[in-house]
Amino acid sequence: MDLALLRRLTTGEGWGLLQSLPPYDEKEALSLQDRLRGVGFDADLVAAALNQSRLRARAVDKFGEFAQGMVFTSDGLEQATRLSVAARHAQRFRQAGISTVHDLGCGIGADAMAMAGLDLRVRAIDADEVTAAIAAVNLRHWPESTAVQGRVEEFVPPAGEGARGVGAWLDPARRTPGVADVHGRTRRVFGLESMTPSWEQVQEIARALPATGVKLAPAFPHHALPAGAEAQWTSLSGEVLECAVWFGPLAQAPGRTAALLRPGAAPVVVTEADAPEHERVASLGAVGSWLYEPDKAVLRAGLVGAVAAAVDGCELDEGVGYVSADRAEDVPFARRFVVVEAMPFNVKALRGWLRDHGFDRLTVKKRGVSVDADLLRRQLRLPAKGSSEATVVLTRVRSNQVALIVRPA
Repeated sequence: MDLALLRRLTTGEGWGLLQSLPPYDEKEALSLQDRLRGVGFDADLVAAALNQSRLRARAVDKFGEFAQGMVFTSDGLEQATRLSVAARHAQRFRQAGISTVHDLGCGIGADAMAMAGLDLRVRAIDADEVTAAIAAVNLRHWPESTAVQGRVEEFVPPAGEGARGVGAWLDPARRTPGVADVHGRTRRVFGLESMTPSWEQVQEIARALPATGVKLAPAFPHHALPAGAEAQWTSLSGEVLECAVWFGPLAQAPGRTAALLRPGAAPVVVTEADAPEHERVASLGAVGSWLYEPDKAVLRAGLVGAVAAAVDGCELDEGVGYVSADRAEDVPFARRFVVVEAMPFNVKALRGWLRDHGFDRLTVKKRGVSVDADLLRRQLRLPAKGSSEATVVLTRVRSNQVALIVRPA
């Protein structure tokens, strides 16, 4: 969608058409398009409105009821921060006494909306003129906040008295320019060296405006974290969404932290202070009665020690994440399993155990081993259909591959 079509869609007849559309139904989309064109609506305008209706339906998962008043692009929706996470970003700035935030690389404006909703003044820019215009539409309810086209590389941070109460939020581009597939989605890139602006430019902005935050991929390397900053990995219902790095007054717990969000529950935050050095299991025979699987945000943050400390347990092996213990504890940042059997990993022995105990289906969890789960199921020659399911954890103890048969507790 070009800028001219966007302006037509978000004003006058176009906006009226978009707001009047029924809930999106893929089966009815073609006939609805024909009816709208038949009563005189321009074909391009109808196509744009139906595409927005489709994107709004997808966006409900991220934005709830707010999605029905927003405008999107496919890439913008995919990359946009979820409303619950954006609200936490905005709260950081507010708690630090920031009144104005420069949102550099604002995308469709998800974070900018959350900040403006907390009465922060937002100055948003995006390099793409259509994306910046979409952000401006989404910010229309907050007249003191703006979104315009601009390049982060050309941003000049305010200095002196003009920097008082001012912060910056960055969401660097992590996709290649150009169209990669038939849906118009571009290809992801990974690594700090591939993003725009660069990691060095992000840090330069943070030196000029200490109240700076940046949204990064969960693969952010621990060694790249500057001294005094906080890297927080955030998960929602167990899925890791991002790693946000916070500088200056926005760093609430310098170092590595994990934030676990679950609908209907208070957030759980784990810090390095919660994760002391911990031991590894001495041998397969020393595996305890309970196995704990940390939340993925805890794993990404390297805070497995918090689980070990909470249950007086030991990690199975360096870097695998699973914690063994003889204590049963409800840990809000880990899932607990009963250990039914622990054995060296051997396909023939595992097949025999499953047969002898009447299991004909298998869920495979693995970490720290290079085992193809689908190939393993074929090698085990389990029945095509069955109702008795076992869960096997394939991992390491003292560098040796092991199989733990577990049951969720």
